[in-house]
Order: sequence, then C-alpha cells, then structure tokens
Amino acid sequence: MTGVSTDVDWQSAWGRPEDALARAVEVLRAPRPMLLVRLSEVLGTLVPHVAVAQLSGICTYSPANALGLPEVAGEVVSLELARLAEATADATAQGRPWQGESLLAGRTRPVVVVSATPGTGSTPAPGTGSTPAPGTGSAPDTGGAPGADKTPNAGSAALLVLVRASAEPVPDGALAVLQQLWELLVTHSHHRATDAGPKHAATSRASANARARAIAEFTGMHSAALTAILGPLRSPALDDATARRSAAELAVTALLDLRAGAELDRTLSEEPADTAFARLAEELRPLLRHGRVRLDLVPPAESARSVPADTAHTARDAVRATVLTMLDQDGVTRLHVSWAFTGDVLRAVVRDDGPGLLASDALAVHRTADRITALGGRAAVEAVPGWGSTVTVDLPLVAPGPALAGDPLDGLQPRELEVLDQVARGRRNRDIARELHISESTVKFHVANILAKLGVASRGEAAALAHRTGMPAAAGLYVAS
Repeated sequence: MTGVSTDVDWQSAWGRPEDALARAVEVLRAPRPMLLVRLSEVLGTLVPHVAVAQLSGICTYSPANALGLPEVAGEVVSLELARLAEATADATAQGRPWQGESLLAGRTRPVVVVSATPGTGSTPAPGTGSTPAPGTGSAPDTGGAPGADKTPNAGSAALLVLVRASAEPVPDGALAVLQQLWELLVTHSHHRATDAGPKHAATSRASANARARAIAEFTGMHSAALTAILGPLRSPALDDATARRSAAELAVTALLDLRAGAELDRTLSEEPADTAFARLAEELRPLLRHGRVRLDLVPPAESARSVPADTAHTARDAVRATVLTMLDQDGVTRLHVSWAFTGDVLRAVVRDDGPGLLASDALAVHRTADRITALGGRAAVEAVPGWGSTVTVDLPLVAPGPALAGDPLDGLQPRELEVLDQVARGRRNRDIARELHISESTVKFHVANILAKLGVASRGEAAALAHRTGMPAAAGLYVAS
C-alpha cells in the first residue's frame, strides 16, 4: 500500500472501462467483514496509501473502521474522522475528493478524503470538463475544526480516508475514478442495509442498541467528572491553589470511580473458578440429599482463574442435566464430578458406576447440547456396559477465531483462478491475455494479486502451488468472471 501514483501507473491498471469494472466487481464480491480490506487492496494501484479509514453513514454496528499502518489504524477515532469530514465538506460535497495534509492519529499526515451520501443522485466527476480540480491544501484543523464550540456532524455521508506515504498530488483522473468507485460501494452498502433480512436487521439493531447504551453510560460518567472538575476552576470564590487542589481531588476520585466501574463489569461478566464450582456443588447436593448415591466433587486446580459467566452457566447446566439423567438409571451408587482447565478450555467431567447404558444424546434434554454448541463447545458420552458412563463437556474460555481456509486457492476470485491456471501451464502474460480476451495490463494486475494472496514471491512458486492443488485444469474448462 505504498508508492506514488502517476498518470502512467494508474492508467495501466484502470485506464480501460472493463479494467475499472473488473476491480469494482472484485470489491463488491467481498463478504461484508472483508470489504474494506479488499477495497484497500484494489485501490493500491489507483491511490497508493499506507492506511485507510472509513466513517459509515449506513452501518450502525461498526460505523468507524481502519486498517493498515498500526500507528494510524490503532489510533484514529470516529470523532477525528467526523471532524475531517466537516473540515473538507465544501470540496467533497461537490463530488470532488479532497487531498492535502490533516491532523490524524496524533500528527499531520498527507491524506485523500472522499465522501458519498447514500440515496442521492450522481455527483460530478472531478477533473473533467469545466469542473474545478480537486482541492489541495494545508491541514484542516481536525483537532478544533470546525470550531471549538461546534460539534462536527458527519450526517449520513460515508467517508473514506486514504493516508498516503507522501504528499505527492494524485492525478485528477485517478481521483475521478476513486469518487465514482466509492459512490458505487456506498450505494451498494445502502441497498444491502435497507433490504436486509429480518435476522440481519434484528442483529444489527441489537448491536447498535448495546453500543448506544455503552456510549451513553461513559458519556454520562465523563460529563459528570469534567463538570465537577471545572466547578472549582471557574469559581471566583476560590484562590488558584485551592481551586487546583479541589480539581485534583475530584479528578482522582473520578479515576477511582472509573476503575471501580471496570472492576464491577469484570465481576458481573466473569466468575473465579472456585466460586463457580462452589455454586455447582450447592446446586447438586439437594438432588442427592435423601438418596444413597455418593457424590465426589473435584474442583479445578487453578481456583483463582476467571471463567466467563456464560461459560460457567453452561458448564453448571451441563453437569446438572447429566447428573439428573444418570440418577434415572438403576444401580447408580456413586457420581464423580470434576472441573479442570486444559489450555483455554474448561473441561467438565461427570462419571457414574451405573449399568453403562447412557444414550449418546443424553444432553439433548432442556436444550443443553444446543447451549454447548452455541459457545463453540462439544460434549462426548462414553458408555461401557457393566462399567458405567462418562460425560465430558469441553467449553472454550475465549471466542473461537475464524477458521483457516482448507484450500490455499479459496481466497482467489474466479478470474484470478483462470489466470493462475494459465500461469501453471507456463504461459506468458501476452498469451494469457489473448486466451482470456483481456488486456495484458489486466493480466499483470491479476498476477500481482495472485502472488500477494498466495503469499508467494514469484510466478514459479505460484505455479508450483497450483500444481499441488490439481492445476492446470482440463482444457476448455474456464469460468467466466
């Protein structure tokens, strides 16, 4: 995502209409969580950049997002982007990307800002006919702009900010393509949001409500703290030393309250392992109080380790359901219940000395199996006739990460697979272009994307990987992009 864009550079990859449309389709095919990633990859040949950030006027779940250079992506906040949108509104409202320098993520950086509003008509393309060239200038004051007492209002516009490695101006033609591509993506996202199915709409609404509640709570706490601190500083009845001392005391109190609030949230959302197991023991003892079944309890060795509340609840539910099912058998005289940690997994084991005929779906009662699956866990039932039954439940303590693709070519688009198939046959770019009826520059673009996605450094390595996965395909079997 680095480099300097020139007329020759961007036109070699975007100059023909079919090339620009191919890149737009590539972005539109990306799943929602990967859209910004794919857009950044595609824009690398149009407007080279080191980081990208967006402020959405559509998505209520995640209105601000950034990726790229860690010192930018990890520091930029939505308020900064909103102020940048306000400061560049005069240029972007005319359908012209703004380029210049702006304060972002702690320091002044060269940026290109492009904006689009969903549901509106097309905007004039920059740098064409009598349209003025896109604005360039010094940094809008995003720290205080557009005024110390004015709150920035991004409205419903969707903002895209490309952070560049240098302040070298981007050609007008490249900015015109950028504007139209961004408007296409914003319109597409708008339709996906407004035409969303009931399940997606409900999930988005719930996420937005939770986010709004969290923001409102923190805003109230910070507002109260700042108002209290400003009181003595503004009071004419206090001398400077007294005012500073009072403000410092209020600030310390506010910090302690924030830390106490964070600790309370942790307490409400997690349980120490020994406390969680003790609650389980208290729930099990009444079930066996008037029977002849002996209960052996083995708590986890790492007693102080925290367990997420939903994991602890599900583990207790699974043990209770198992115990009740085992007690319905004849000949059970002893139950053994234990919890243990194996890495980042909580393992709950229930074992009896009964007839060993426990069914494999023993945890289907009360939808216990569904609760285990919902948390990414699994349950196993082992029954040995004459020796008893054992139920083992494994529950992850952290949310499972995304599954890795089983096939190294899964991330390639259909056209990229066609190009890779030709590369695997040892053909040159000119021959591939003739075979697939595309330009040689488009072939170069696809080859560069293929190398990056496969994590290889040369065409030879890509061809070797393709051969290992069964390429090249049979002659004549090509998928149209």
